[in-house]
Amino acid sequence: MSGALNRALYDALAEDPRVLVFGEDVGRSGGVFRVTDGLQAEYGEARVFDTPISEAGIAGAAVGLCFAGWRPVVEMQFDAFSYPAMEQVVDHVAKMRMRVRGRVDLSITLRIPAFGGIKGKEHHGESPETYYAHTAGLKVVAPSSALDAYRLLRQAIADPDPVIVLEPKARYWSKESGELANDGPGIGDARVLRDGETVTLVAYGAMVTRVLDAAAVLAEEAITARVVDLRSLSPLDDGVLERCARETGRVVVVHEAPRSVGLGAEVAARIMELAFDHLQAPVARVTGWDTPYPPASLEPLYLPSVERICDAARKVVAY
Repeated sequence: MSGALNRALYDALAEDPRVLVFGEDVGRSGGVFRVTDGLQAEYGEARVFDTPISEAGIAGAAVGLCFAGWRPVVEMQFDAFSYPAMEQVVDHVAKMRMRVRGRVDLSITLRIPAFGGIKGKEHHGESPETYYAHTAGLKVVAPSSALDAYRLLRQAIADPDPVIVLEPKARYWSKESGELANDGPGIGDARVLRDGETVTLVAYGAMVTRVLDAAAVLAEEAITARVVDLRSLSPLDDGVLERCARETGRVVVVHEAPRSVGLGAEVAARIMELAFDHLQAPVARVTGWDTPYPPASLEPLYLPSVERICDAARKVVAY
């Protein structure tokens, strides 16, 4: 995935001279996760450059650059490091295009290495998606695979609105065969990765792989699970959610973030509104716990496991 994201940035820089890439350590060193490796050498320090350690300054500069006609792609080095920029993102990045009545495109892409699964230290494993998805004016995506990471990042850079790209750190080293392309499912489109008739499992980011593993276990028990990769967290794909809820009658939503007011609650609410008469059981959620993200030794107990996902699926099927 890290290589696919690197190629997406390389291709965007090559095709559009207005694209800039900047952030902390993204230039000479190529980024903490090597996603920007080699870009400065190819395109020069004027288009790929390091910034001071000031996330608010990075986001604010991106807004100003849009007014000058650029298309900035900025990196917040880790998920929790993005919080100092929250005022700029909420008050200016998200609102500016509407404030100027569309006279200026806010083509800002904020790349954020996100979520857990790497046993990082404090502030290096967070699930910030609800903060951003709740902010009107922002689009939020979270790829689960290398090819889709390329596609979503290219689409984000081309979008006239600001897009938050939450890159699951645990998937940076995942591999996938196939051709890189930026056509296909767009921002706002979910994907059905595995078909099934008994229950629908909904996830995004690194949890998609875990849900696929759970579906394989359930298949041995004659429970056929349909797997939906949301991909786009804002906007959500109501059409796919409604269709899958109607056709299977049972839904389990999985995410790493704490349970209370997590994205799973929004997905459950929409399914209730769109497909209530077709549900055979309440929508279940398998999530992280309502605690701060734990130290590395406790991470396996915090993240949704295959066992927890399977248990939730069995309960909604038996309801």
